[in-house]
Parts: sequence; structure tokens; C-alpha cells
Amino acid sequence: MISNFNQMRQTTNTILMVRPTRFRANEQTAVNNYFQKEYSGISQKELQSRAESEFDAYVEQLRSIGVNVIVFNSTDGLDTPDAHFPNNWVSFHDNGTMGLYPMFAENRRLERREDVMLHLESAGFKIDNIVDYTSAEEEGLFLEGTGSLVLDRVNRKAYCALSQRAHEDLLFEFCEDFEYTPIMFTAYQTVNGERKPIYHTNVMMCLGETFAVICLACIDDKKERKTVIKNLKEDKKEIIEISEQQVANFAGNMLQVRAKDDTLFTVMSEAAYNSLTADQIKRIKNHSDILYGSLNTIETCGGGSARCMMAEVFLPKS
Repeated sequence: MISNFNQMRQTTNTILMVRPTRFRANEQTAVNNYFQKEYSGISQKELQSRAESEFDAYVEQLRSIGVNVIVFNSTDGLDTPDAHFPNNWVSFHDNGTMGLYPMFAENRRLERREDVMLHLESAGFKIDNIVDYTSAEEEGLFLEGTGSLVLDRVNRKAYCALSQRAHEDLLFEFCEDFEYTPIMFTAYQTVNGERKPIYHTNVMMCLGETFAVICLACIDDKKERKTVIKNLKEDKKEIIEISEQQVANFAGNMLQVRAKDDTLFTVMSEAAYNSLTADQIKRIKNHSDILYGSLNTIETCGGGSARCMMAEVFLPKS
């Protein structure tokens, strides 16, 4: 068990983002990420250019409101089509601990780079301890970071939709190590008339300081749904429900960040924002401002959106 979680914060002002590398629809993740689609008739060079443009514009939007965005730009040439989703392989915590996570797709394992850690340390952050779960890959067990885990850092609860990329045993191991209570369930989406598990929890759920955006209709089991609602209400989170169609537009893939003057922003994509109703927008704005931008290429090929692109940095300063 790791101790010294002494500064409980739900949101941070510092975000790590990784620039897209060899961008395309990753064939290895498409087997259970049903949000991915292929772009036809577009060259690899054009796809890469579009992804980089969306990424760079998004970074500038975040910086314009005073978010400290640390960008890592890989030059090693590795085949990492999902490099821009770093929150799946690493997490950074208040007590100086870094978590490393086992990844379902073999080519995603290449994203785990020591130079990312060195890059953060050179930016003035302190990493005292590394908790490494990656040996679970040898057993075919996976837990993809804060894609699989939606963390209530203040109330020490880890919400997790079990899937091929989020194994129950690893969830319990994480919770024991990081002192969280597991809240587990299975979230589904309809694919060709069948109910299939959603690959990552953070596609259907976002947890802010005082609210939760969640698609309760994705949780088919009534008992599991009731448990999730009970825990959110216990912790005084306003529940803002979204539909499965809105999940398909990445409305669940949001992240609340702390901007300049400690202003809170809920960050999402343009597609997510446009899918929300006026009432949902109003309810989110009761808790924080909203920032959104176009991530169409990244969403279409990558099957992930704004939240997936941001690894929160809670590390202490060195």
C-alpha cells in the first residue's frame, strides 16, 4: 500500500499531452473499440497532418485559458498510432507516485517511454515512486489507466467498467495500492444489434468536483446501476445523464481542469458539445465553464476524444 496521499484534489492545472505519431486507425485496438472508423481515400501523410493540426489547436486552446500543458513530441519513429492517448498507460499522483499500466494492444505498449518521465522531471516535477502493473500483460490481463479508471480522488473511489481492457483482479490491486474503493460495473453499447462492453469507462463517464456526466443507460444491470448512483449521490455529485447516442459523439469523454485564477473548465470536443442539449449545457455550466474544440479526425480514427488525450499531472514540484 502506498501512503502520503495528503493533498486530495480532484482537478489539476497541469496536463501532459503527447503529439500524434504514425497516426491512423489502429487495427489492434479496433477489435473492441467500436467507436473507431476508417477514413477512406486519404493518405497517411494527410491523416497525420490533420491529427497534428487538431492536436496543436487543442493545446493552444487549453493554454489560452491558463492550463499548464506539457507537450511531449516523440522523435523515435516507433509505430504508435495511439500515442496521443497517454492517459491509458500512465498516471501521476499527489504523493509523487507514477502508475504504469498493462495495455491490450501490443503496439500501444511501445507508448510507455522513460523519456516521458524525464521530460516531466525536467519541467520541475518530482517522481518518487513507480508502481508498475505491466507484467500482467504476460497473463493477458489489462487495466488501461484512467481510461479504465474514472477516479474520485477526494472520496477515494475508482469507478471501473469491466471489459477486455479492465480486469477485475487488477482493479482490486490498484485500489489496494492507491487506497481507493472499487466501484465496478459493466457498461454496454449496441453494435450491430448486440450489446457489447464499452472498452473504456471514461467514454461513458466523467467525474468533476461537484458533478458526474454519465450514461446510466449503458449499465444494463440494475443492481450495478443503483450502486453507481448511490455512490455518486453519497458524495454529493449532481448526476447529469447523457444518452447512448451522445456517448457515440464522445459526450462522456470530458475532463474537468483547473485554469488560471483557479477557474474550473470542463473540456470536451466540438462533437461532444454539439450533441448536448441546452439543459445539459446549462447544468454543466452551473459547475464550471466549458471549453471545446474540433477533434474530428482523432475521434474518427482513434476512437477516443478530449479526455483520452490528457494525462493529469498531480505530482509535487521538485
